[in-house]
Amino acid sequence: MSKVQGGMKCVKYLLFMFNFIFWLSGLLVLAVGLWLRFDPETVELLTGDSAPDTFFIAVYILLGAGGLMMIVGFFGCFGAVRESQCLLASFFACLLIIFGAEVSAGVFGFMNKEQIVEEVQKFYSSSYSADLSNPNGTAIALIYHKTLNCCGGSASDTSNTLCEEADTNTQDCLTAITDFFNEKLHIIGYVGIGIAGVMIIGMIFSMVLCCAIRNNREVI
Repeated sequence: MSKVQGGMKCVKYLLFMFNFIFWLSGLLVLAVGLWLRFDPETVELLTGDSAPDTFFIAVYILLGAGGLMMIVGFFGCFGAVRESQCLLASFFACLLIIFGAEVSAGVFGFMNKEQIVEEVQKFYSSSYSADLSNPNGTAIALIYHKTLNCCGGSASDTSNTLCEEADTNTQDCLTAITDFFNEKLHIIGYVGIGIAGVMIIGMIFSMVLCCAIRNNREVI
């Protein structure tokens, strides 16, 4: 038998709905993480033994967060249906922890955004300026040229034989790398803001329902 009646019953079903949305949000985060990890362009640009791994570390954190969100969302739905104070309180605590972790990860990513771009730019520059007798460096530079449709370390840098056939209007690769990663990080930011909004609503409803269940037990 349901422990809550009236308006709180509506809150119960709203909480279930928001938990389901939260579960879908976790699925979205997981999908974005998988896309960033296996996106052909990103993988090509960050291949090689000396390639920077800062970007992929952030992606792995995103994958873990998405998986955890799906698990927490499932238990939140179950707790709402069962009207369990323990499950709802645990759900609230997990949401609070994930929210804090998401904010911390966002701040970390924002503060290290330039570092990620600089590391990739240095990786490209070292490959571009490598002697042509080094086939590995040349191959990596050519991958950047093909993937980003760019060439050279600056707009006026055409001294390298790799850019002899490049069009005069071709964008330099340092700028192209910055634009490429800005686009990826913006996608992560938009998804994160949407998820944070859902999490705050979920925390509010879970505490309201948990308090209603406790009050009903005290009356009984």
